[in-house]
Amino acid sequence: MTPKDTSAAASGPGAPVLDAQGVSKRFGAVVALRDASLILNRGEVVALMGANGAGKSTFVKILTGALAPDSGHVRIRGAEARVASPAEARRSGLVPVYQEPSLIPDLDVAANLRLGKTPVAAFRHWVAALGIADLRLDDLIGRLPLATLRILDLARALAAEPDVLLLDEMTAALPTDLVDRVLSVVRAQADAGRSVIYISHRFAEIARLCDRATVLRDGATVGSLAITPGVEERVVEMMLGANPPRQSAAAQAARAPRAGTPRLAVRGLAAGNRLNDVSFDLHAGEVLGVVALEGQGQDELFDVLAGNRRALAGSVAIDGQTARLRHPADAIAAGLTLVPGDRSRALLMSRSVRENIALPLVARMAKWGVIPARNEAARVSAAIDRLQIDTRAQGEVRRLSGGNQQKVTIARWIAKGVETLLLFDPPRGIDIRTKRQIYALVRDLAAQGAAVLFYTSELGEVQQACDRAVVIFNGRVVDVIEAQEASEPSLMRAAYGLTSGDAARKAAP
Repeated sequence: MTPKDTSAAASGPGAPVLDAQGVSKRFGAVVALRDASLILNRGEVVALMGANGAGKSTFVKILTGALAPDSGHVRIRGAEARVASPAEARRSGLVPVYQEPSLIPDLDVAANLRLGKTPVAAFRHWVAALGIADLRLDDLIGRLPLATLRILDLARALAAEPDVLLLDEMTAALPTDLVDRVLSVVRAQADAGRSVIYISHRFAEIARLCDRATVLRDGATVGSLAITPGVEERVVEMMLGANPPRQSAAAQAARAPRAGTPRLAVRGLAAGNRLNDVSFDLHAGEVLGVVALEGQGQDELFDVLAGNRRALAGSVAIDGQTARLRHPADAIAAGLTLVPGDRSRALLMSRSVRENIALPLVARMAKWGVIPARNEAARVSAAIDRLQIDTRAQGEVRRLSGGNQQKVTIARWIAKGVETLLLFDPPRGIDIRTKRQIYALVRDLAAQGAAVLFYTSELGEVQQACDRAVVIFNGRVVDVIEAQEASEPSLMRAAYGLTSGDAARKAAP
């Protein structure tokens, strides 16, 4: 195991495009980075890997001038660099695409381009190359879906013609078809001599795109290795430093849906312009996957079930009783609790971990009463322990890593008590260890009688977490696939609508 990334010389005519050594950063008592190093050569794609909280995003922000390091040095093309701001980083040829969109939601596309001094013609070229054909410059940013915003951020970065492109979880919110476009464009950039730092938790993408991987653990670089067949296990070992959590015996025994009245029965549900006619049953003790490409109606489905949107047609029954879900409070009262894919929608970012987790408990107190502090503290502590949430920075949730923020969104409903959990893309932007913790928790909840509806954009995760999967295409359920048959090829074929008449008939409850 190599403590530093020393894959190339640090100076001379053949000097790396980027050479960072011994970088550290502290936020109060929290050490985000203690000894991070990375070397990037011309025309190379290097994966920056590590568990959530390892320091990847902090490292990228230091490299691009958004944060100042406490120690260490950064060289650009062999010369010592003091990148004091994102604007200075851009002038040096380093352009990032951060994990969250950096566009102003109250402005249209054109105004955002003007603020960033982005060449419109080049931006239009890259938007089209990345697979977005119908974008208008007068489209309001706040009305565009997350996947489109990610593409717009990347197009803006490419329009700047960067020497070094830094991509932080670029594909986490994208459907498979757009992921393919992004990977092809990024690989072409490297082949043309540009360099890329690529942060992702998806090994398939890293194997396809990257030349090397530099691995961080606990704020330090623990090694750099070439991407070769079978390297995944070595990378996992370097990232985790410990065995991943395993499902309990009870959870492993609860893989089959239970008979009787469904906990959730959806019939002919339609909403918006995309959800046309969706029907399925979800039983207590079952984890039902939802598989769909971008824009096939899955967002509208979860919004209706969570009370965020009114259905245009169809019905929802809970334990055999018709439910009227006109407001999120109606859904919560009926036992339907949503964990959205966008963590910022669910969390009070300036409040503490404990306050965020305790929030649903407020609804349980008597009118004009007080929250029983001892009971609340016990529930919150139990939820924190169960999800192994890192509370070192619990003064403000926004200081937690993305994986720990995701755990907090789930922990609040664990503290309250779960009947039916609506999980929308929980693996988005989180590391392998956290994914496995969440999957183990989901199986444990099912073993205890909860029902879980689980949308994931990562097809390879369906078999790990789900008993069955319903596949939605063009706003309709086109197939229902048992977990043992839910391979990525079978799910992808159904997601593209390439199903037989038998499969479509099987999908009808």
